Amino acid sequence: MITITPNTAGNLVIAMAHGKVTGEDYEKTLIPAVEAVLLTHKKVRMLYQLAPDFAGFTAGAIWDDAKLSLAHMSAFEAVAVVTDVHWITDSVRFFAFFMHCPVKVFQNDQLLDATQWVATVPAWRVLAEA
Repeated sequence: MITITPNTAGNLVIAMAHGKVTGEDYEKTLIPAVEAVLLTHKKVRMLYQLAPDFAGFTAGAIWDDAKLSLAHMSAFEAVAVVTDVHWITDSVRFFAFFMHCPVKVFQNDQLLDATQWVATVPAWRVLAEA
């Protein structure tokens, strides 16, 4: 399941993944949240936390994550991923190279740092940071 923090101001989307994340979670929750921001802003900043109870992605979720990234690649201004899952950390660091915005990985105990970073990192920084 993916939840979106309500009343997120400006162009920041804060998403949290719990349990097993499915393609339906992306299609009904995350993608609409990103696209809603893009209706009123040119760019979106995202904080995506995989909570301690995160149990993995279905194949559909992985596919929808790829589609979201490709469809809106130039729309992201900054991405912070918060997780204690090592293979996610490694994957994000690899794919950050292909993103057109700063990307940084944080541990779950660094959530406040991640929130501050994604909200304040200068938009002009185009080299991925992980």
